[in-house]
Amino acid sequence: MEKTKNKILWVDDEIELLRSNILFLEDKGYSVEKATNGEDAVDMVKEKDFDLIFLDEMMAGMGGLKTLASIKEAQPNVPVVMVTKNETETLMEDAIGAKISDYLLKPVNPNQILLVCKKFLEGKRIKSETVSRDYIQELNKINMAMMEPLDHNDWIKINSDLTQWEMELDEHPELGLKDTVLATRKECNAEFCRFFERNYVEWIHGKKEGPVFSNGIVEKYVFPELSTHKSVFFFVIDCMRLDQWMLMEKMLYDYFKITKDFHYGMIPSATPYARNAIFSGLFPSDIEKHYPELFAKGEDDENSKNNYEKEFMQKLIDRKKIKLRNELRYVKILDAEFGKGIEHKISSFSNTHLNAIVVNFVDILAHNRSDNAVLKEIAPDESAYRSLTQSWFEHSSLFSMFKILSQQKDIKIIVTTDHGSIRCMRGAKVLGDRETSTNLRYKYGRNVKIDDRQAIFIRNPHDYKLPKRGGIVNYVVTKEDFYFVYPTDYHYYLNHYKNTFQHGGISMEELILPVVTLEPKV
Repeated sequence: MEKTKNKILWVDDEIELLRSNILFLEDKGYSVEKATNGEDAVDMVKEKDFDLIFLDEMMAGMGGLKTLASIKEAQPNVPVVMVTKNETETLMEDAIGAKISDYLLKPVNPNQILLVCKKFLEGKRIKSETVSRDYIQELNKINMAMMEPLDHNDWIKINSDLTQWEMELDEHPELGLKDTVLATRKECNAEFCRFFERNYVEWIHGKKEGPVFSNGIVEKYVFPELSTHKSVFFFVIDCMRLDQWMLMEKMLYDYFKITKDFHYGMIPSATPYARNAIFSGLFPSDIEKHYPELFAKGEDDENSKNNYEKEFMQKLIDRKKIKLRNELRYVKILDAEFGKGIEHKISSFSNTHLNAIVVNFVDILAHNRSDNAVLKEIAPDESAYRSLTQSWFEHSSLFSMFKILSQQKDIKIIVTTDHGSIRCMRGAKVLGDRETSTNLRYKYGRNVKIDDRQAIFIRNPHDYKLPKRGGIVNYVVTKEDFYFVYPTDYHYYLNHYKNTFQHGGISMEELILPVVTLEPKV
């Protein structure tokens, strides 16, 4: 079947002088109709659909800008390119304000016109073809890389590149590469889990050079900034994946100079372990040993396990002999109303030497999506989950706080997270007694059993610097996209938790995490 020609309308009161340009476009396969005045052009736009309009700015009768307004009223989405001899700034501003898509200065040449046509009429196709080709090349690079010995920095790059491509492909659903993307991520995660399992214990015991873990963030990234006269804001956004941060980062480019680094989360990749480690500067077993009075109370309530973050951070400050100009400020934002209150006060926080601010919304989003059918429908996969995150951030008090702080001169902002999350797609049958914890990606108890192809079985918690919780307990931590399901009502819970975002296990999404420094551009 012959391809439908793109329809162009060219409006100019001296249209015969443009005959060669019009013939050139027709020779390139475009269908071009002509109008010699604004009134005729508006009538034609009302009767026919055009894909692109070239509009002369200076015409007798109805002028270009007035014609533009009428065209946009009839067909708001049609791209209009203004053609003009006038280079004055005020005209350009008026035209842009009236929503022109582009402009050309007379005399125009055929190549300029062809470039504009390709941009508006074939740009999406050309970009899609380029993206598809480049993505296949990137996959080949990743596959080749995984055949070589990799270190923790190599995996940071693989995860970053893969995440960037996933976000790029979000804009091109017509390419049909969704299944390929998922398969690539799944294959990479399987290899990453093997890599992580081989190295983690030696890393955390200092037997092998490894990445910065959660417990090293404050000392490496926050404390050095305190030696200046600046006020430091340390934001911990709970349960934030790299792709979610990259969406937020795009909206912050206009306000900040941005430097991005990475740390590795610890296992279990869950708030009671990772966030306490961030604020205390210690692994969980060391927290249990040195601060038993502050150690987590309650077995499964994650919020109750993080009631002492300010105290942990103050003890870390004292241990490292850091001198603050005034008292540490700590704020935990658990809901939108409280966040709005902090937003209104955030500018005054610049008088405090160190501000630690925990933001829980992304974690709440992940948990609520698991139990809310409407949210599941709105965000059925990673692409939609990113979109939902972007919509939240754009209208959030957190974004407003960042914009307010961007107007402050003597501040530095460090942003990180305690762990990410992964969309769980495969159930792993687990056995445990009544005392076994209830988490879906990790469990601890005295009689926990699991297939070791689906999870790590931790016989001695101190090998992994995990707390023993007053007795001999074992931990199991899921790999890849598995989630735990008990044999009782197995099929019900298998379906209930499938396709939910969870955390606590081993995957790139949960464990390779950004640490970002924001410096205002003012």
